[in-house]
Amino acid sequence: MISTGSISCENGGVADSAAGAAECPTLGRVSRISGQMVELQLDGPAPAPRALFVGVTDPGLRVEVVTLLDRGVARGLLLSAGRPLAIGDRLRATGGTIEVPVGREALGRMLDLFGEPLDGGPPLDRAPRRPIHAPPPPLKARRTRSELFETGIKAIDLLCPIERGGKAGLFGGAGVGKTVLIAEIIYNMAGSYNGVSLFCGIGERSREAEEFHRDMMDAGVLDKTMMVFGQMSERPAVRARVGHAAIAVAEYFRDELNTDVLVLIDNIYRFVQAGAEVSGLLGQIPSRVGYQPSLATEIAELQERICSTASAAMTSIQAVYVPADDFTDPAATHVFGHLSASVVLSRKRAAQGLYPALDPLESTSKMLTPGVVSARHERVAREVRRVLAEYESLKDVIAMLGIEQLSVDDRRTVAISRRLERFLTQPFHATEQFTSTPGKRVALDETLEGCERILSGEFNDRPERDLYMIGAISEAGGEP
Repeated sequence: MISTGSISCENGGVADSAAGAAECPTLGRVSRISGQMVELQLDGPAPAPRALFVGVTDPGLRVEVVTLLDRGVARGLLLSAGRPLAIGDRLRATGGTIEVPVGREALGRMLDLFGEPLDGGPPLDRAPRRPIHAPPPPLKARRTRSELFETGIKAIDLLCPIERGGKAGLFGGAGVGKTVLIAEIIYNMAGSYNGVSLFCGIGERSREAEEFHRDMMDAGVLDKTMMVFGQMSERPAVRARVGHAAIAVAEYFRDELNTDVLVLIDNIYRFVQAGAEVSGLLGQIPSRVGYQPSLATEIAELQERICSTASAAMTSIQAVYVPADDFTDPAATHVFGHLSASVVLSRKRAAQGLYPALDPLESTSKMLTPGVVSARHERVAREVRRVLAEYESLKDVIAMLGIEQLSVDDRRTVAISRRLERFLTQPFHATEQFTSTPGKRVALDETLEGCERILSGEFNDRPERDLYMIGAISEAGGEP
């Protein structure tokens, strides 16, 4: 929080009287404005990297320094929208970087990058504050846990289980269900998750932010959830920093309050996109496919802060938009390397009405190995993949010759595969208002039991629709 109390300095600046400053802060005079890029002529010591400058007469005017061009000249990005700025205006350094309010006082609130409320509630003046930029924990302080984070979503828990304290990505193009999956995970975690949930909206539409806040309130989980938004209308520099602000809040819960944190980010691609816009504003030469040359570094700076320590676990689930469904896009490939689970959503399956539209053959998880998951889980998942892969290889033959031309064994494989595909669909709480079908949370053991019974051929004589959009296998009828 920027203090309004000040004392005069000889150079005409101000110093924070609350801190009893003995020396004056660095002052900057605007010497050049190019769009959202601002150059400052400095009067005082050079500021630290990512230092925050605010207007001398308008503290709501904020500029973040990104580079020092020469001695006494700094280049920064304008963070504030709707604030008049002219050549000759004077700004002063706050003595630090952007800070956000943290702690339990922030739970249930919707904030922007600077910790200002977006929900109409009172400001968090008394909450402790933390800089948004921090180095990741050293390797010796990190802890790994071979423990599953059960989401209650059948297809994810079976085929690409998420690691508690790990990072999972939901990859897909527009309209395949990434945001719905994130909302459903929050719903399912409300009763069983002992930590707090932190939702970070990067480049979110204002409609999506309002709907998400209302949904969390209706679900009764708002008191255990905090939301940080850098909306689509914000400047690219704000959208490029809001992810770091959310991680700073999560780090406080993990390190200071020893509380497990579930960090949900929607959408990492918009974080990359904002970085590309910032790079263009700074005049940097574009790299591959027009992305910023620092793409890998920027993603790593954010992702490496998401980790577990001895005090608590930080688990992250991130939506990743894939441009034009091209999984070789640099933004997608650079994110892949930081994840322990990759949930790939298929437009083809979404068009078939198979929700969640998870591609069972492309989705992967490092947790699906013997010794981490149970032997039963590993065996069932492997068999489900094998059967679905065989069905995929038979689709061309079926399209040309018809299913009648297949052997008896192949026809049995097709019957089992189609029933598995439908059993792995699931009604969501997040879509009840659209489908009028109550959402279902399914335990892993129930998922394994259902797949085992389908793989045995028990349901081959039953209509496929009996297995579509149900929870546990018992809902399909018949005796266990």
